[in-house]
Amino acid sequence: MSLVEHSAVELRSLIQSRQISPVELLDDCIARMQAINPAVNALCATDFERARSAAELAEAQVGRRSQLPLLHGLPLGVKDLQATEGLLTTSGNVRLRGHVPVKDNAFVARLRAQGAIVTAKTNTPDMGAGANSRNPVWGATGNPFNPDLNAGGSSGGSAAALATGMFPLCTGSDTGGSLRIPAALCGVVGLRPSPGLIANDDRPLGWSAISVLGPMGRDVADTALMMQASMGPHPMDPLSMGVRHAPVWPVPEMDLRGLRMAYTEDFGTCAVDPVVRRAFRQRVQALAGEVACMDALPWNLEEAHRCFDIIRAESFVAAFADTYRTAPETLGPNVLANVEMAASISLGDRAWAHLAQTRIQRLFQRTFEQYDLVLAPVTPLSPFPWTQLYAQEVDGHTQRNYYEWLSLTYVVTLATNPALSLPCGRDEAGMPFGLQMIGPLHQDGRLLAMAAAVEKLGLHNTGFARPRPDLAALAQPRPALRSIVTHPPELGGAAQAPVGQAV
Repeated sequence: MSLVEHSAVELRSLIQSRQISPVELLDDCIARMQAINPAVNALCATDFERARSAAELAEAQVGRRSQLPLLHGLPLGVKDLQATEGLLTTSGNVRLRGHVPVKDNAFVARLRAQGAIVTAKTNTPDMGAGANSRNPVWGATGNPFNPDLNAGGSSGGSAAALATGMFPLCTGSDTGGSLRIPAALCGVVGLRPSPGLIANDDRPLGWSAISVLGPMGRDVADTALMMQASMGPHPMDPLSMGVRHAPVWPVPEMDLRGLRMAYTEDFGTCAVDPVVRRAFRQRVQALAGEVACMDALPWNLEEAHRCFDIIRAESFVAAFADTYRTAPETLGPNVLANVEMAASISLGDRAWAHLAQTRIQRLFQRTFEQYDLVLAPVTPLSPFPWTQLYAQEVDGHTQRNYYEWLSLTYVVTLATNPALSLPCGRDEAGMPFGLQMIGPLHQDGRLLAMAAAVEKLGLHNTGFARPRPDLAALAQPRPALRSIVTHPPELGGAAQAPVGQAV
């Protein structure tokens, strides 16, 4: 059994007991990258030389230190939106194709401090806009279960790398569903945490809760381990100050029989394909016999669409208005669409959006006075070809813009509750199915415990267990995934080209 097949929790224990070395683990991960990445194009710049030096240091520290940090010796993939000191960080954007940060962002810095070894960057859409991880700098990321299909986004490179065993852990971020959607489409776990638990010192609007950083793993325990290592306040993130960072690791055992669950197929307003509805109903029905109650929610959150339009446009103006004025040709079509939408939004619209978001948030909180957990699908469709920028139609309903097909997740973003995508078997098309699990605000540890209990149930029902991609089927490179690259990255610092690919 290859080392990379072990969970992050198992690998950390094996390192602690000196049964494996961090160098051996890193070498195994690099070998997997070299074998598989040409088929899925999950990676951007790599940092193998410095990673090996870090692994050697981590190996020397085992036995010399009585207590090792939580992620000691574990290779880490970092989403290309997140700054990494000395390692190319392009955000998939042609203007930034030679950008090498001089320091880590707070998230990456905290993970390094907890012993993680930054090894490579993972692919994302241009500036993270959209749920199809393709850009003109690195190309497209293919789904590990069928590389002709999309891996989701914007943390698609992280999800694909995890699913194929390139890393035990990867970072992500989430505005409209960017942690949950790729996790669902690639068969891994993605957690959108409660705002403020993981500090974000890069957020332009410091008090906005729309965007969060978060962990991705192959199972719930791994995700909880990374979440624990990620949490803490930071003076440059006001949302993180004064928040109670309650422990989420180790994950406690939870009895499903005492849990009160509710569910919605579409929040009363989202277009959802029949294939997804049937898969979701099967999971709800299977769970219904294991819990105290399982009730349908009579929700209609139609106002969520306009509310998200306005709040998202505001955040894009904050981040990209200067570039839009000075170098609009460097912005991708999705970013341009968001910035231009803001031109027609008034102060009155913004006030209405605040009111609508507050109504949605309070509806969720009242619901959690009665229920422990709310279930919903993550995506309205099985994965579609990566050549299609976004889903233009869902179940016969034309989508208003490039992100309306993400509404199953952006409704929850507006509520600000923690939400986790749990891999739960396959749909009728043979692709991974993700179950969206939504918990009470700032009770992320409880959400992880409930997700672990459902995950354990899946171990006894092979139809609902985490699916695994066929690695043998990924033996052949897919050059088409890089066909949309318009400029080779200007490599700098410690950056190297993605393994198995010429830049």
